[in-house]
Amino acid sequence: MNRPRIRIHDVAAAAGVSLATVDRVLNKRPGVRQVTVDKVEAALRALDYRPDIHAARLARGQALRLMFIVPRGHNSFMDMVVAEIRSTADRLRHERCDIELRFVDAFDGPAVASMLDALSPDDCDGVAVVAPDAPGVREAIDACVARGLHLVTLVSDLPSSHRQHFVGIDNIAAGRVAGRLLGRLSAGRSGRIALIAGSMTLRDHMERHLGCEQVLRADFPHLRTLPVVEGRDFAETTAQVARELLAAHPDIVGLYNMGAGNRGLVEVLRQAGAPGRIVTVAHELTPHVRQALVEGVYDAIVCQDAAHEVRSAVRVLQALCEGGEVVRSQERIRIEVYLKDNLP
Repeated sequence: MNRPRIRIHDVAAAAGVSLATVDRVLNKRPGVRQVTVDKVEAALRALDYRPDIHAARLARGQALRLMFIVPRGHNSFMDMVVAEIRSTADRLRHERCDIELRFVDAFDGPAVASMLDALSPDDCDGVAVVAPDAPGVREAIDACVARGLHLVTLVSDLPSSHRQHFVGIDNIAAGRVAGRLLGRLSAGRSGRIALIAGSMTLRDHMERHLGCEQVLRADFPHLRTLPVVEGRDFAETTAQVARELLAAHPDIVGLYNMGAGNRGLVEVLRQAGAPGRIVTVAHELTPHVRQALVEGVYDAIVCQDAAHEVRSAVRVLQALCEGGEVVRSQERIRIEVYLKDNLP
């Protein structure tokens, strides 16, 4: 059961002092005798008082300024992320939390680095960025943090940087789940597994590949993976590389799409008569992917909740900017698996 919220009035009553004195102690202002400071701090500990940082911001008339930097264009999952960012921005505006959205080319590391390098604490308090693992991006993240900005990575991580939190799924585990699905659903057949990534400069795609390979090599040695090809997350490019894979390797029994471009892939699989013959696992429950599951073109989807990720990024940045606590269990993004039988 939730306990009643402890207010500053309760602290003042427990310490036997005025509200103004408690406020001075909380904000470390001078003019309070040490014996009184000790009494107030003892009351704060005894009552486990936690200030409402959002209410404090409203009272001061200050706005928290957050920025999201995300890939532009052609990725249906990122379209879902963008829609949630805009919805969250509308919802939080009355709480004096201003959210700005900026776009950058998905695989253009120098452009991401340049955008980060141009930011200062005068522009915003916190940043969430979908960042490629490309030259200059890590250094730009580190420089942002050194300038006093709070920064989290979103969807795709750069753990060797000084980013303060990653908001996204464990992508190695997601790749392992995909490998397990491919192995089990292939029902003992031998053959090749085709692997398509958006770009191997994206750490989430690299980690998914690693996890998938780990499982297939350890537990399904009769399934041999082909070298990864890149669809650049474009439907047309993904369709082309898939068409070439199927033509060159008639023994393909499974296909794993680690990125986007599913609209093009679905059409190629339909034309090739692949449903029921080639086990296909992909990511994110977009409209085209949902329909492919329903039709049996896709067999399983490994998902992350875009809305949860955006809300989590905002909560984490609020906590970092305002000295609050990041609740790790609340901010853990789950890996979800959908078949046609459990679609939401």
